[in-house]
Amino acid sequence: MQGTKFSIYWKRLLVVAGIIIFYPATTSAQTCPNMENEAMADHPYVGMWVTEDGRIRHELLPNNRYDEARGERESAYQGRDHVTGHHIEYWDDTGFTADGEFRDDVLYHGGMVLYREE
Repeated sequence: MQGTKFSIYWKRLLVVAGIIIFYPATTSAQTCPNMENEAMADHPYVGMWVTEDGRIRHELLPNNRYDEARGERESAYQGRDHVTGHHIEYWDDTGFTADGEFRDDVLYHGGMVLYREE
């Protein structure tokens, strides 16, 4: 890659098993689809979702934000979300993105299975 210059828009990278993966640079100011006054206060997926062992707690907030706790670490991940049908997309405040699917009132996200907290 010597002599190759990458766009300033591609600032993050991850090296896994010798494979280089470039991620677009993002900031918390970056916009996403439902950020413009489209709060999800009455959306059926708003609320707390937890793994079966309770270790991961993923709260979908009514203001199109999420707050994920892991073990003893509260607010381990925070960012924006957008739900379209049964699909959810996440824009984490640190710059990475993720997605998930709701099926039969279960959230499948990032290799995790989360259940609605009663």
